Amino acid sequence: MDFRIIGLSPDLFRPLYGLSDAELAARGVERVRVDQPHAAPCRIGLDDIPPGGWALLLNHEHQPADTPYRSRHAIFVEEGAETAFDRVGEIPPALRRRTLSLRAFDAAHRMIDADLIEGAQAERLLLPMLTRPDTAYVQIHYARRGCYAARTERV
Repeated sequence: MDFRIIGLSPDLFRPLYGLSDAELAARGVERVRVDQPHAAPCRIGLDDIPPGGWALLLNHEHQPADTPYRSRHAIFVEEGAETAFDRVGEIPPALRRRTLSLRAFDAAHRMIDADLIEGAQAERLLLPMLTRPDTAYVQIHYARRGCYAARTERV
């Protein structure tokens, strides 16, 4: 069995690109200049926004199902990002560099398993979660700050 990791679609954020700081603020979004390496992982391309780049910091509902696990949190997206990470069998760079929380959900969007792992070793935990017959998908979160990173499906 293999896995597929998917970044967020740029379509969700394209209407924010190029807005003034005041227009962004009216939508609860902040434009942030990245000033150090590995400080702002983009949820579209699933790599870190380089120093000098611009990030949009916003609240995003990553678990919209109407269950007790419904959830939203702050995320970064690189302003102008157009290509979502969508690959099979590959852990993206921003995830490899961090401690991750993997959370398996069933088809009713109930959490059925969860654990922590270093990103470079993520396959060791991800594959057993996906082989469970009751797993519909696995969400990956950055463990330190708890924010959503990406969605994983079995292939």
